[in-house]
Amino acid sequence: MNSPEINPTTPENTEILSQAAAERTAELAQSAEASPEHSPEQQAEAIENARHEASKEALLSKERGGAEKKAGNDSTPSAVRKVTKNEKNTEYQKTLKEIRSQLNAPSRAFSKVIHSPAVEKTSDVVGATVARPNAIIAGSTSALVLVSGVYIVAKTYGYPMSGFETIGAFVIGWMIGLTYDYVRVVVSGGKYN
Repeated sequence: MNSPEINPTTPENTEILSQAAAERTAELAQSAEASPEHSPEQQAEAIENARHEASKEALLSKERGGAEKKAGNDSTPSAVRKVTKNEKNTEYQKTLKEIRSQLNAPSRAFSKVIHSPAVEKTSDVVGATVARPNAIIAGSTSALVLVSGVYIVAKTYGYPMSGFETIGAFVIGWMIGLTYDYVRVVVSGGKYN
């Protein structure tokens, strides 16, 4: 059964291995039944152990065959199937439907709104252009630093603050972050995603 010539990954050889496992189970079961010193419960347990051992052997043989295939010893070429956009969409909708069935009514309604095609496309465009991570981080950092500085100066010299300082500082930092992203992409020749 552990013959190196048998490749367990093909359907024919899988069937051969299954038959060999069944024969081994039958042999072990017959040997368990043949011994008169065992009670019927012990015989049943021995038969179950034999089945378990035979199935374990069959699985090990299959795993060895899979390892040989991964190592490149298998002469059968593996086919790579390209997944189409339609198949992806179908699977995506199926997954959404399955997950929504487990949600409560308000969450299900929110999920339908968020995962509508118009909202998803808008979110993708915004995420790829204005809501860049570097821009958001730069905007937040500059808002913290600049507003802290402006606040200290305003308190020291007695100037009133209008409330626009935080928004203005964030916008300045956000533009710096977008510029940094753009320059980085131009210099490295990468993709702006």
